[in-house]
Amino acid sequence: MADGRSGQGQGSQQPFRPAVLEGVLERITYANEETGYTVAKIDNGRGNGGELTTVVGALLGAQPGESLRLEGRWGSHPQYGRQFMVENYTTVLPATVQGVRRYLGSGLIKGIGPRLAEKIVDYFGVEALDVIEQTPERLIEVPKLGPKRTKLIAEAWEEQKAIKEVMVFLQGIDVSTSLAVRIYKKYGDASISVVRNEPYKLATDVWGIGFKTADTIARAVGIPHDSPQRVMAGIQFTLSESTSDGHCFLPEDRLISDAVKILQVDAGLVIECLGELVVEEGVVKEKVPGPEGEAINAIYLVPFQRAEVGLAAQLRTLLEHPTDRMGCFQDVDWGKALSWLKSQTGADLAAEQEEAVKLALTSKVAVLTGGPGCGKSFTVDSIIRLAAAKRAKIILAAPTGRAAKRMTELTGHEASTVHRLLELKPGGDASYDKDRPLDCDLLVVDEASMLDLLLANKLVKAVPPGAHLLLVGDVDQLPSVGAGQVLRDLLATEQGEQGVREGNGDDGDGGDSGGVEAPIPNVRLTKVFRQAQQSGVVTNAHRVNRGKPPELRGMTDFFLFSCDDTELTAELTVDVVAHRIPRKFGFDPRRDVQVLTPMHRGPAGAGNLNTVLQSALTPSREGVAERRFGGRIFRVGDKVTQIRNNYEKGANGVFNGTLGVITAINTDEQELTVRTDEDEEIGYDFAELDELAHAYAVTVHRSQGSEYPAVVIPVTTSAWMMLQRNLLYTAITRAKKLVVLVGSRKAIAQAVRNASAGRRYTALAYRLSARGLQS
Repeated sequence: MADGRSGQGQGSQQPFRPAVLEGVLERITYANEETGYTVAKIDNGRGNGGELTTVVGALLGAQPGESLRLEGRWGSHPQYGRQFMVENYTTVLPATVQGVRRYLGSGLIKGIGPRLAEKIVDYFGVEALDVIEQTPERLIEVPKLGPKRTKLIAEAWEEQKAIKEVMVFLQGIDVSTSLAVRIYKKYGDASISVVRNEPYKLATDVWGIGFKTADTIARAVGIPHDSPQRVMAGIQFTLSESTSDGHCFLPEDRLISDAVKILQVDAGLVIECLGELVVEEGVVKEKVPGPEGEAINAIYLVPFQRAEVGLAAQLRTLLEHPTDRMGCFQDVDWGKALSWLKSQTGADLAAEQEEAVKLALTSKVAVLTGGPGCGKSFTVDSIIRLAAAKRAKIILAAPTGRAAKRMTELTGHEASTVHRLLELKPGGDASYDKDRPLDCDLLVVDEASMLDLLLANKLVKAVPPGAHLLLVGDVDQLPSVGAGQVLRDLLATEQGEQGVREGNGDDGDGGDSGGVEAPIPNVRLTKVFRQAQQSGVVTNAHRVNRGKPPELRGMTDFFLFSCDDTELTAELTVDVVAHRIPRKFGFDPRRDVQVLTPMHRGPAGAGNLNTVLQSALTPSREGVAERRFGGRIFRVGDKVTQIRNNYEKGANGVFNGTLGVITAINTDEQELTVRTDEDEEIGYDFAELDELAHAYAVTVHRSQGSEYPAVVIPVTTSAWMMLQRNLLYTAITRAKKLVVLVGSRKAIAQAVRNASAGRRYTALAYRLSARGLQS
């Protein structure tokens, strides 16, 4: 047992002998999710006047209540005083009745909470753990503990033991407990074998393990740096990372140079392994037009190439299909139809709205685009009214739950998310597809700028031949979070056609997407209606989109709190959300106000703002359960967002960007419950909490498809690389009633000036074009 001295040998010849500290982990005060660095408090049972010992280091998933044996050295921090620096640790089973009670009641074993732990220990005493380990059937002897709960406890104990074995193996290579749990759940008893022999398999099979983590594991188990297994995994990782940046493919020369940087191997080896991957059909190599129209070698991951080819082909098939399920509109008397429509709505359509209505009802694929206040919603409602009058079967959908709810409210027709509509199954396959199409005559999809390539392909495959598909969205907003820029590519003119599509133009007016040469028939609404012109939110959205700074004078719904210091901007943002807006406008700071940031990192980024906003809006309360996971603490009432697609959860999966509120935390069952914005209750095991992030502040990309009564946008020069016109435009258009900018005038000016939205490598527009069809 450590005696409090440093543990260093007194003479130069003596080997270093680590100090040892044993005790119960009382609480974790800080944990860095990325590095695993942890600050915690240990009760070493020495009766230090109730004081706990501070320990620091990589505790790799140790949980409060566990008895630990820590090896390391004693040191002193200038601010926090004496502390024990952990170099290694093991968990040990407690040997006293009090220790066993504390251990079982800590929530480590699913199904056993503090009260049940007390009953079990009161009955079996210090032998309670031996009973659970060796004769769990005896648990039924405990009063009110039935066979069902007994079985669950025994299974949870066995799983915990198996996970601990995996943890011991992974302990030296910085793999967190949550990832060890995922590895075990994926591979079971084969976990250690897979980790030893096929570590790169983890990167594709286990969410949360990317190439870098798999590479660390591979190095630890002895796989050579220049192994073809490593290089091919690295190439696929490079392509996968590029899809996270929105690319559907990478040009061959860029892929090779990027992979060389990541792998730190010779380019010749990368070229050789890339050739093997093409032969083995791990990737697809294809010629497409480059930025200047020249032919380039595009390298795709297989699903993205298939989706791009399939989406283009299916759109053409729908457009050119000889049957028309709404053929009655081909020879309709539009004067009578529009007159009837006015009698229903009480308003005339503008000329471009009339054009959109006619196009949607006569063309089997059409796109309706336009900015805020231009009447997209009224136009869509008019289309639906006319189609319903002819008894058409209508389906409405949107990429997010909030957008679907908004469609329902605006039209009076039930709308669903695209995922729920297609009934996506585990693995991502859809219940509705080409072989089992949806039963509809008209499918209307709102917020279509959010459709990424893979989801758009699944959706279009499910449209029945002869039905009409109307895609509605604002093409000047940010493109989808996932790979591709489907809406923009559908509106690309022949003149602008290229393998790489640029952002939203550099002429400041958002471009002209209504040209007759675009591959898909479309109408762009440009007229801002008088009522919308009175809104500072709408006015300034259009000003920003035209490359002009927001107008602040005389606005009652658009404000700027100027601040040049990034840290002070973060403090001011919290004050605006928690106090100023509720006091002046009566908005609920959690329900009605959303902070949208250009980036995740930094003092004014989503990560830090979530921490300080949670403290201000949902502080810790005595007697209310909370759960720490890594560097986050989850509490009942927290706003949260899903950060991965999980097809296993809920009725039809829970998807990246889904928002919700934590409604319950059950420490006995080790489960947290979230009510999503689709009003679905979703349960998360504590080991799955890395799928959730707080959502008091979210990046602008994550806000797509949502609307909020009030939006607060911190804009600082520290986010310089992210300051783009379409990002600021998208953030402003998320607000229904109020926008508050907080931060630097210089940063706002940079965002307004920067019209380039960044390049995305896609070839969808080319595949839809005459040249693409002939190739």
